[in-house]
Amino acid sequence: MNIKRGLAAIAVAAVSLTSLAACGNDSAQDSEKPESLSFWYYEEDDAGQTQAWKRAAKAFEKETGVKIKFERKSFTQIAQNGSQFLNSDEAPDLMESNRGNGSSGVLSTMGLLTDLGDYVKQYGWDKKVTGANAAVAKYGDDGIMNGDTWYGMTSYAEYQRVYYNKDLFAKYGLEIPTTYDEFVDVCQQFVDKGVTPIAADAQEYGVMWLWWQLVSKNADSKFIDNWQLYKGDVNWNSKALTEATNTIKDWLDKGFISRNATGMKAEDTTQAFIKGEYPIYQTGTWNQGRFVKQITSFDWDAAVMPESNYAVGCAGNLLVIPEKSHHKDLSAKFIDYVLSSDVQNFLGNAGGIPVAADIDKITDERSKAMIAEYDSYAKDSKLSYYPDYAASNLTDAVPAEFQELVNGTKTPAAVLKSIHQKYDTGVEDMGVKQ
Repeated sequence: MNIKRGLAAIAVAAVSLTSLAACGNDSAQDSEKPESLSFWYYEEDDAGQTQAWKRAAKAFEKETGVKIKFERKSFTQIAQNGSQFLNSDEAPDLMESNRGNGSSGVLSTMGLLTDLGDYVKQYGWDKKVTGANAAVAKYGDDGIMNGDTWYGMTSYAEYQRVYYNKDLFAKYGLEIPTTYDEFVDVCQQFVDKGVTPIAADAQEYGVMWLWWQLVSKNADSKFIDNWQLYKGDVNWNSKALTEATNTIKDWLDKGFISRNATGMKAEDTTQAFIKGEYPIYQTGTWNQGRFVKQITSFDWDAAVMPESNYAVGCAGNLLVIPEKSHHKDLSAKFIDYVLSSDVQNFLGNAGGIPVAADIDKITDERSKAMIAEYDSYAKDSKLSYYPDYAASNLTDAVPAEFQELVNGTKTPAAVLKSIHQKYDTGVEDMGVKQ
């Protein structure tokens, strides 16, 4: 299996390289100590991992005298323009990169990311980041994850949980569901009481993630390996795929999900849940830190959708050092600060999922429960990643299909057929040979 090398491997958006890379570091080489390192990221500032990175930056500056210049970009800017700016002299010193074959995997095959193997040995990162958490940081020559070469380092993990507004459940005399049938039943009861139960956006990834969690409910290891690692043909007639796609349509028809989802983005649904407008919201654990800080008017709880074989998620986005970084040694040193016990323990208490923390030092009960739930899936290799990891075109293609389903312009069968075609095209364009 080989992934084509070249700029055509990643979609190029209309955002200009000049405007995106204007703040890049072009001042010196590794032998010269800079005033700052440029770090591009796209997390929300209240996210646990962002808070942890900034804590690491303070300790790093205190020891080295070098500041970390945080420059927040949008996910789309980094995902769609990655090959352009990383192939320029304006590349940042450090960058947050989406993990997966279609993202970091492709960039690694293009020679745009630094092989971190020497730094892994120097700092002993492979003793801290292991198993399923390491799999998304290492790629083979073919750009497929769980390879032999470290091209990034994760400092946290993430997965999808269903968040429940306990006050709204109590208001309508309902219990938090512990089985899938109970989940469906409470959704129907909310609808019967005039309440749309599930917050989900279709302009971005919310409906796609909800669909993939429904897929993951019935998936097995063979299905996940075939989808993510190309170990065999994906069964497009499987119960996992057909039932999940039909269920999304059924939930739309029943009013579990509003048709207004077509006009909503992730921040819209997140803010709506924070304001107490919805009783149920499936979202990534990167939002838990925000919920801890920003939800002050009601009580809440969270768990993976009941009776799911797999949790949607994996180790978090990677800290990568671009091949054109001017300060690789210092950038690696900063990553080591991020993986320090102090920062990892802090992350665990800030609503994130650390990969190298002392669990006894995590005092926040909600965080401890989240970390334990993640570990229960990760230790048994029961993480399904995300559906768009298989090919770079799927990040846009799959949500677009579900927007049509929400709009009522495509049937579930037509949506699944189109995803099938785009999956095959994306994998073929990457040069993956099954």
